[in-house]
Amino acid sequence: MADEKHTLRPPTEVLTRGFDPRLSVGSARPPVFRSSTYVFSSPEAAERAFDLVAGRAAPRPGEHPELIYSRFNHPNAEILESQIVPLERGAQAALVFNSGMAAIMTALLTFLRPGDSVLYTVPIYGGTQSLIEGFLAAWGVHGIAAPAGETQAIDEAIRAAHKLRVILIETPANPTLTMTDIRRAALTGASRAGEPPLVIVDNTLLGPTFQHPLERGAHLVVYSATKYLSGFSDLIGGVALAGDPELIRLMHFKRNLFGNILQPDECWMLAQRLPTVGLRMNRASKNAQRIAERLASHPKVSKVHYPTLFDDASQIRIRLEQCDFPGAMFSLELHGGKAAAFEFLRRLRLAYNAVSLGGVETLVCHPQTTTHSGFTEAQFAEAGVTDGLVRVSVGIEDWRDLLADFEQALGD
Repeated sequence: MADEKHTLRPPTEVLTRGFDPRLSVGSARPPVFRSSTYVFSSPEAAERAFDLVAGRAAPRPGEHPELIYSRFNHPNAEILESQIVPLERGAQAALVFNSGMAAIMTALLTFLRPGDSVLYTVPIYGGTQSLIEGFLAAWGVHGIAAPAGETQAIDEAIRAAHKLRVILIETPANPTLTMTDIRRAALTGASRAGEPPLVIVDNTLLGPTFQHPLERGAHLVVYSATKYLSGFSDLIGGVALAGDPELIRLMHFKRNLFGNILQPDECWMLAQRLPTVGLRMNRASKNAQRIAERLASHPKVSKVHYPTLFDDASQIRIRLEQCDFPGAMFSLELHGGKAAAFEFLRRLRLAYNAVSLGGVETLVCHPQTTTHSGFTEAQFAEAGVTDGLVRVSVGIEDWRDLLADFEQALGD
């Protein structure tokens, strides 16, 4: 007889929690619920549901309030939010959004107020940097850029910041793969007088498979679910997870207001793919490591940015302490600058010249003219985004075919 107290492991939980087939006519897998509104069992249930969604009441232990309207929640979102939690070590609650930027925006607008400061590592995704330096700055939030991976500089910036409310870390950094020590930033933040800043980690590039920010002191983890969590370049989504459910509850109120919940069809698609995240990411990571390490000696390549090729002692330490595997992203610095980068992109046959990452197909882009094109010259220099830098997101094709494609694209 099975032990009723046995704790299920994540690969099992992701397939079993959050869904009761009896509520779906016995269906073995969740169907899609496309309803916009839901029927209440009683007037009292309707009153209670609205009190909870508006924050006028707190949920009781084990309480499952009735659904109201799909801008607030719907069955597919609830199922996905429950099933993604076991993938993120240390997480207790999750919230899904209609894009990764929606997850980041909602997190920052939930916890920041005019006059607060947010410290963020650079390089960082261009949309995130624009959100902080453009939109939030206009509302009185002060952004403080700190160089990714520079532990001492980050420590000093955290200690010196006025009214520091949030530390936002993207690690590895996009597109240079520079790694930032999450635990050190969290400890330095906690050492400040008064209320410690909230540590938010954008974990998109390594995902819950290879890096576990909540176990290293982060309070909140955000994802572009478009990338590895989905993996097929056919949906847009975002996720936020936390070890403290109260953080997710506070963000939930803002999501209700903004209306940026992920729609039922996308929730359904994403939930079906969660059990394969580890399988896909492991294959892609092995491919990337084999290709990156071989291209490192190519005469047309001046440098390969990839975790197993780090030569800085601090970066090597962070990788070994913080990451289980190196991941499926690398960047090439090509001799010849922009002209060489463009020629390389033109000559590719298997890999696609496209932005985004984390799909089963290999994608290659030129960050300086695409994903980070809004940067100033000073920001390019600060982020290490040169005109000869090409970013590669390796898929699950046979690595030997991809290597041959890259070699022929580099030319003689």
